[in-house]
Amino acid sequence: MKTLILCTGNSCRSQMAEGFLKSFDSSMEVHSAGTEPSNEVHPKAIVVMNEIGIDLSTNYPKKVNEFLNEEFDYVITVCGGAKESCPTFSGKVRHHIHIGFDDPADAIGTEEEIYSDFRRIRNEIKRDFYKFYQEKFA
Repeated sequence: MKTLILCTGNSCRSQMAEGFLKSFDSSMEVHSAGTEPSNEVHPKAIVVMNEIGIDLSTNYPKKVNEFLNEEFDYVITVCGGAKESCPTFSGKVRHHIHIGFDDPADAIGTEEEIYSDFRRIRNEIKRDFYKFYQEKFA
């Protein structure tokens, strides 16, 4: 199964979702990309994923255009911006779905409060993508 996870910046949510899907099943081919990719994976996303044993430190944001001619079983948007501006794929896509989450990069407050938001969203992504994985692949 080949899956592409789309977000706007490809720095937090889509990177975490990619990490989770790969951790659920290493035989899956999973990519993530952004409609307007950031310069780097958000450092706090790397930290909170490391806390649970998933290493995103070598990941980097990619532009969705790199994948437009490829075939995917699933293209999954994880933010409203990507859902609204999802480009047309010239390759074959069997299923387009949306599983939305708040953007942890928008979190404000103390460092502790910001990390708390990153962990909450990380846990929501794990829960919802595990449910997706169980329903579609297990």
